[in-house]
Amino acid sequence: MPAYLVIHSERQRDDTLIEDPNLTVEFVDGWVLFKDGDLIHTNRVAIAIPAAQVRRVERVDDQQEPAPLKE
Repeated sequence: MPAYLVIHSERQRDDTLIEDPNLTVEFVDGWVLFKDGDLIHTNRVAIAIPAAQVRRVERVDDQQEPAPLKE
């Protein structure tokens, strides 16, 4: 499951972990946009954070998906 750790610029030790099965992240026009790309509501913004408030964003999950099981 995608999970991102948002490390804030000014609030030390108050970082935010965001995770969701369909989560993606984009950096657009001074914003960090976390989007939920589920099948019904494709690409809708779930969380928006001003980029000036973010030191960095790290993906912290295991990025490798397991192979699908054969029947």
